[in-house]
Parts: sequence; C-alpha cells; structure tokens
Amino acid sequence: MAFDAPTMMTLTIAIAAAAAIYLWIEWRIVRDDTLLFWSAGFVAITLGSTLATLRSDGLMLLGIWFADGLLVLAHWLFLRGVARFTGARLSRAWWLIVVLWLALIVVPPVAVGFKLILFMNSLLVGVLALRTSVLLGSSTETLLPDAGAAPLRYVFAVHGLFYLIKTIPTLVPGTLIDLATYRGTIIQVSLVEGVMAILLIALSMTGTVRYRREREIEHLAERDPLTALFNRRAFEARAERVMTGVGNGSRGALLLIDIDNFKPVNDLYGHAAGDRLLVELSELIRTVIPDNALAARLGGDEFAVILSGIGSECGLRLGHDLRERFHVLAAQAYATPEAVTLSIGLTVFDQSELALETLMHQSDTALYEAKRRGRNEVRASH
Repeated sequence: MAFDAPTMMTLTIAIAAAAAIYLWIEWRIVRDDTLLFWSAGFVAITLGSTLATLRSDGLMLLGIWFADGLLVLAHWLFLRGVARFTGARLSRAWWLIVVLWLALIVVPPVAVGFKLILFMNSLLVGVLALRTSVLLGSSTETLLPDAGAAPLRYVFAVHGLFYLIKTIPTLVPGTLIDLATYRGTIIQVSLVEGVMAILLIALSMTGTVRYRREREIEHLAERDPLTALFNRRAFEARAERVMTGVGNGSRGALLLIDIDNFKPVNDLYGHAAGDRLLVELSELIRTVIPDNALAARLGGDEFAVILSGIGSECGLRLGHDLRERFHVLAAQAYATPEAVTLSIGLTVFDQSELALETLMHQSDTALYEAKRRGRNEVRASH
C-alpha cells in the first residue's frame, strides 16, 4: 500500500467513521455521556479529514483552516469526554482554544501562513492530548482502575508529545511546509502518524469502554443493590482471603449481625423506611470496621463481618460499639413498641484453615443465644 496523501486520508476517514459509529451504539446502550463526547470527536475527525481532501481543489478555507480546526475540536471533545468519565472539572480557560483558532482565519494561505497554521494546530492538539492523558492518570473517582485506563492514557501521551515536537520544524527557516499539496517531510510524517494515532485511540477507547462494562457487571454481580455491601456469594468467595491472614499467633473474628424488631419499622413507617434503616446500618458498619475487614449483607436484615488481626476483646468492643451506635440512630428515627436494636453473634478463631461454614454456624448459634437472652446484645460463641 502506498503511503500517499489520498490513501492516508481515506484510511483516517474510514477508521474515524467506524469508531464514531461504534461509540455511538455503545452510548445508545448505556447512555453514558462520555461515549457521546468520544463519538462526536471521531465525527469531527471524519468531517475534517473529508474536507481536507478539498485542498487540492483550491478550497483553502474549508480544506485547511476549517478541516484542521475540526481536528482541534475532536481533541477538545476527547478531553471533555475523559473529564466527564473521571469526574474532573475543566477550567473555562480551555475555551480560549476556540478563540485562538478563530483568530487564524485572517492568516493568508501562503508559505508563512501555512507554517503558522501548522504551528497552532500542532500546539493546540498536543496540549489537549497531554491534558487528556494527565486526567486519565490522575483520577481516583472512577470505577475503572489503572489497568483499564493505561493504554488510552499512554496513547494520548505519545500522541500529544508528537504534536508538540511537530511545532519545532515550523520555527525553522527554510523548512518546506505546503498544506495545500501535502508537501514537506513533516506533512508526510504527520499523515502516517495521524492514521496510527486515530487507530490506536479508537482501539484504546473501545477497549476502555469494554473493560469498564466488564468491571461494572462484575461489581453489580457481587454487590447487594440496596446497601452496596458485598452479597452472600461474594462474601463466601472473599472470606478465605481474610482467613488466610489468621494463624501464627494472629486471630480473627466473625460477626453475624441481625436487627431486632425490624418488622414494626416496615409496618409502621413503610418499606421505604425499612430500606433506609438497612442502608444506615450498612454505612455504620463501614464506619466502625477496619479497612481490611470484609462486610456483607447476607439477606433481609442479616449482615456479616469477618476480620483478621483482632482477638476476643477487640471483637466484643467492636460489636458493642456498633450495637450502641445503631441503638441511638434507630431510636431517634423510629418510634416503635419495642426498641429497634442489634443482636450480634461473635466467633473468634485462630486457625486459618477453619471452614467458613463452621464459623458461620458458631456465630449463628451465638446470635440465637443473644436473641433468646432478650436481644440488643453481643454474644460470643464458646
């Protein structure tokens, strides 16, 4: 295949159009505005590359200024999409890019004008691409971990650096830059890089979208939809990791937690109030337990927490803290014939190979004993 200008432009148009369609279809499915921004960016590249083919017909305004402006717009849309994706806020100063490019409309289409247009186009695209890369690498608010964002981040980093480097030849006297006929080494290199960059950006974006969708599906599959704690299946699958840290003098604890007199809350205040109480308890559990603990809603009003590195005294103290805080919270929010409290069954263990099923049975026995003794109690198994 010849690397001539028409071939490169055709490839760019085809790849950009395909990426725009794919991302638009994805947006129709998940309704994530990130995908809409990215799709619009590829639409801008498709239109800009199409208009660029008009240069040879003498249509300089459309073929150079407008076409290159659409390339800048595309990278601005990519940046907006990534900002939306990562939850970042962009300064209004980024709108100055539009003003800078509009000012170039008065530049005459001559050799010096070609250099100025290429300089500004390369500078603006490079800055936008590098800013996009930085956003992808600095966000901590997204469900997408670094493993999913890294390819797209590195592609934008290399792409941005290339465009910043491309500004240097425009400052060198005697460098041949003819945008009208695609003459000059820098122009030929740019055409090849353009095709490669669009292809890699498109593949990285589609891969990022797919990775994020998989992560979201995985997240939904292992989380309780009301409280966002782990569900029973995820708790059972992950408990072994916590238990393996127990042994060689270290101890662990399993707490089964059940709400006392939960039914009157639903009967007197409605199921929405009962749901709020479950959510409030889950938030309280998150507040009380250590970061390395595993918490789950097993179903209904029953919760479980498994911890490593604590003994009986610490486990009882944690259980009582949770019970007392919940008692205050529930008493302030819901007036019921009998107090809404917590009963907690606690099992402390020191053998990492001990089966989870055995621990659950022991804690359940202790929980039943706490209920039998009058509720609102933390009971340790023997």
